[in-house]
Amino acid sequence: MQFRLDKQAGIKLSALGFGCMRFPKTLGAIDMRKTEGLIMEAIHKGVNYFDTAYLYPGSEEALGTILKKHQVRDKVYIATKLPLVLIRGPKDFDKYCTKQLERLQTSYIDYYLLHMITDMELWDKLRGWGIEAWIQEQKKAGRIKRIGFSFHGALAEFLKLIDAYPWEFCQIQYNYSDENFQAGVTGLKKAAEKMAVMVMEPLLGGKLAAGLPKEAVEIFKQANPALSPAAWALRWVWDQKEVTLLLSGMQEPQQLEENLKLANKAFPQMLTEEEHQIYRQVLEVFNKVYKIHCTGCNYCMPCPRNVNIPGCFAAYNTSFSMGFVSGMQQYMTSTAVTSERRSGPGLCVKCGACESHCPQRLPIIQSLAEVRRRMEPLWLRGVIGLVRLFLGKRTAKNAEPTA
Repeated sequence: MQFRLDKQAGIKLSALGFGCMRFPKTLGAIDMRKTEGLIMEAIHKGVNYFDTAYLYPGSEEALGTILKKHQVRDKVYIATKLPLVLIRGPKDFDKYCTKQLERLQTSYIDYYLLHMITDMELWDKLRGWGIEAWIQEQKKAGRIKRIGFSFHGALAEFLKLIDAYPWEFCQIQYNYSDENFQAGVTGLKKAAEKMAVMVMEPLLGGKLAAGLPKEAVEIFKQANPALSPAAWALRWVWDQKEVTLLLSGMQEPQQLEENLKLANKAFPQMLTEEEHQIYRQVLEVFNKVYKIHCTGCNYCMPCPRNVNIPGCFAAYNTSFSMGFVSGMQQYMTSTAVTSERRSGPGLCVKCGACESHCPQRLPIIQSLAEVRRRMEPLWLRGVIGLVRLFLGKRTAKNAEPTA
């Protein structure tokens, strides 16, 4: 395992951090057996940074339970996040932090983030509630070791934020398809002058691993058949000396094994100019077919109208990257358009609840309309209406009492 230095703290962190948002699941619940195996193997192979959050269902509890069971709390650094979307006043700071310590079964958090800061307006609001004094109290009490923030907003706001407080680290979304998105490369370089920078979504929610167009996959394969698309994506992030570590949400032993091997050779500035040219070629193909940059984080869910927002966007993107038929098959499955419990974009009433929670600041309402235009053209809506009418009549007939 390669380690990179958090210069402020003098702490050596593994170049590969374990992202705990997408633990493996069985029947909708975290599979503790699989998760335990992954976490302990990662620790055994040198991973010492685990990133979770209050808003990741079951994640803090799972991580805390596993670390305590194996008595390895002192071997790792835990990062978790204060859920700003739930904060309604200064009393909530203690409320949620205390709950997180209970979930994690620990007395302190190594790296504590303010979750999803988007702009100076939000930071000023928190300051008005006394968060700066609260942070100092927690650090003095030993409950928080280092303070930072995760960012989802525009570059201009990010540059203001990194100067607004003596932060000790930050977390940004960064990958070869998002070099100029949100904080981007400019924000990365500026922040790295002052603090450790952790990178999330290096695979864009898995899209750069399993969702690339065939043409893009072939470009990577011809350049180096020994490297998977995921490997190419991770190596691009690790190549940059300003990155302290990247977070990868590994759900299978094979993913962990591959990432560990890559992390063993994760040196800054390891890519050649020829390899950088390969990324440019792939990105050109990717940008032509990948229309909506949704990572599938599910922060927009549940929708009050039951729209499967991530499912709609994934099928829409598939219709461009893998072909319309494949996209439509995925769309029909994920939205159940012919059933009474459908979850397609036609149910959207433009309430805006989703957009207020989206870390990517995506124009979700507008994008859902685009999805419907492509995936449910007028002629198809007519067919769907007839199918629903037929199914409704059949259901009613079956429900009639028999003599």
